Amino acid sequence: METAHGARGPADSAAGAARARAATTPPHPATDRTPLVLSGATVVLPTGAVPDGRVVVDGTRIAAHAPQDAQVVDVRGHWLVPGFVDLHNHGGGGASFTSGTVDDVLTGIRTHRLHGTTTLVASTVTGDMDFLTRRAGLLSELAEQGEIAGIHFEGPFISPCRKGAHSEELLRDPEPAEVRKLIDAARGHARMVTLATELPGGIDSVRLLAEHGVIAAIGHTDATYEQTREAIDAGATVATHLFNAMPPIGHRSPGPITALLEDERITVELIDDGVHLHPAALQLAFHHAGADRVAFITDAMDAAGFGDGRYMLGPLEVEVADGVARLVEGGSIAGSTLTLDRAFKRAVTVDGLAVEDAVKALSANPARLLGLDDRIGSLEPGKDADLVLLDGNFDVRGVMRRGEWVVSPQLA
Repeated sequence: METAHGARGPADSAAGAARARAATTPPHPATDRTPLVLSGATVVLPTGAVPDGRVVVDGTRIAAHAPQDAQVVDVRGHWLVPGFVDLHNHGGGGASFTSGTVDDVLTGIRTHRLHGTTTLVASTVTGDMDFLTRRAGLLSELAEQGEIAGIHFEGPFISPCRKGAHSEELLRDPEPAEVRKLIDAARGHARMVTLATELPGGIDSVRLLAEHGVIAAIGHTDATYEQTREAIDAGATVATHLFNAMPPIGHRSPGPITALLEDERITVELIDDGVHLHPAALQLAFHHAGADRVAFITDAMDAAGFGDGRYMLGPLEVEVADGVARLVEGGSIAGSTLTLDRAFKRAVTVDGLAVEDAVKALSANPARLLGLDDRIGSLEPGKDADLVLLDGNFDVRGVMRRGEWVVSPQLA
């Protein structure tokens, strides 16, 4: 893995990765599928929160009725919510989805599972096209194995004016032929491509992505309000980390933020880590977009779940201090060290969101956007048994994925 960790050193990096792998080993083998009844928690359903509820797990799925041999687990005093779904994630546990080996990528995935993310889209950063097509091949194999829900290409088709932590010399215009190379390399697993749609070829590429069932996301853009409206009409459906890496709202030049917030066809990504957004900006997004159009993401890089130090994000060096990632050269924010359990807790305890709205933003909305809401995103019979057990302080006390405990319940 192409990562520098300052004082930690490669040995500590490897040890951390090993710890992450060990920590995610299920406590029971896959063949031990005793039906479970998780009883007494406040269960958050699509219809609302149900006190003293229960969830039945039979095999890999949620069941409507408990078999006679089901084991009852008392989880009173806790919350049961659906597993979290992350649309935009570059790595974690000291491992990079952009440059790591298969084992590194698995370490990152498993690190985020410890924090409740049971479904994850792996995001790349800007690189040359040959490199990105090779990464697409590697990540596609993991998608075929069910480890990730697909690939998100963030760059190279973005604006040099709003590049953030992307290498300017590797940026290029979103010509449809180039975008098509990434779609083909992903072998049906391209989920999303972030574009500065005002660049040459941008609108045609949005149409191309829509035709292939790939989400066109507007981000790292210097577009005007009118140009953003044109991209939405062409088929764009997501705002990549709204507010970040795009022009601010102006009273005579409303810019992309206004267009993205006002259009019901757009789902807006938000990074709720207390660094990327002022709480008032988050409240503005919820007020105008509504709870059904917000998806919390991590935009996490290697340091998520790992610690401070020096890292590489693509070809750029990043310094992480006190959990905040910034480019060594220039000081731009370089992704986050966020995990979705922290985003959930902050949303409820700091931002004052209803638990039901936080569940929409972390589970239901991204699942729907990915077209996976028939399987994940809510606690309903027939869906995958992906769930998170939270205590009264909204800290993780258990994580289940497809009927197996990733984090065994920790009950007082």
